[in-house]
Amino acid sequence: MHYSTILSLALAVSPLAVLARGNLGYAVGARKPDSNCKSTADYEADFDALSSKGGLGGVKRVRTYAVVDNALPDNLCQVASAILPAAKAKGFQVILGLSADTGAAYDSEKATLATVLTSDYASTVYALTVGSESLYREVDACELLPRIVDARSTFGNIVKRVGTVDSWNKFADGTADPIITGNCDGKASVPGITFLLVNAFGYWQGQDINNATATYLDDLQQAIGHIQDLAGLNTVEIMNGETGWPGDGGSNHYSAVASTKNEERFFKTGVCTMLALGVDVFYFEAFDESQKPLSKADTGELRDETHWGAFYDNRTPKFSLVCPTFG
Repeated sequence: MHYSTILSLALAVSPLAVLARGNLGYAVGARKPDSNCKSTADYEADFDALSSKGGLGGVKRVRTYAVVDNALPDNLCQVASAILPAAKAKGFQVILGLSADTGAAYDSEKATLATVLTSDYASTVYALTVGSESLYREVDACELLPRIVDARSTFGNIVKRVGTVDSWNKFADGTADPIITGNCDGKASVPGITFLLVNAFGYWQGQDINNATATYLDDLQQAIGHIQDLAGLNTVEIMNGETGWPGDGGSNHYSAVASTKNEERFFKTGVCTMLALGVDVFYFEAFDESQKPLSKADTGELRDETHWGAFYDNRTPKFSLVCPTFG
């Protein structure tokens, strides 16, 4: 781990202020191990486990990926309508995802959310994210931007923050610039988006565990630095939208070896360091999902994604989710 990288990231996040500890949250899936949809009661049980054993004195924030999970077209999961009552009952906040890779997908998600999201959930929904790594999947930024703006207009009376989430390199290399600036076709036609989640994984970079934290910190430094340079005086709220490491039973990815021992090490070095720097982190993911299909890496190779949870699918933690310096 390089001290210069940590210092640079700390200054990028908060150049003038003393850093407060970041908040830890978890990504939660929509399905049970048998592939059936989670009910409100299932989410309540998830939240009980996270608040009692998720680390940092009790986790109270999660994020999702879609209003309706369509991984199994014959068994759609109504995520928003199931999770929001559970979150409200348990005092959790949710960053609620809307699928937006196509106009049709976004329109469908928007219509469904409009029937669920009422002012009763104003304090429960921390933010909406429109699209999940859409730019990574080669959706054009100027195609995605109007959908984010539309969601901000449609739901902004209830939800204070509306933005998007993408891979760190799409922020660092300029692909996301139109979203940050509101500038498409050479003109800033709308205010830039000021809520951004940046995903970064030492594992998906194929890094040995000994270099995984340094890679993770450096990737986020590049992304956050570029966002803030571009935003100028505009205040942008930036979080680490995903990071993690697969445990025992997962796939190796080049030099990145899947094991619960390495998962724990990355949590206690990478995740805990980021939290200490004042950055909010969402760990991918809360619970193992044994029903998930294989995931495709940048290289096109397929990798197991069923063993990424900090908890087993029975809601038992794999290791102590405590940061060495602050619990």
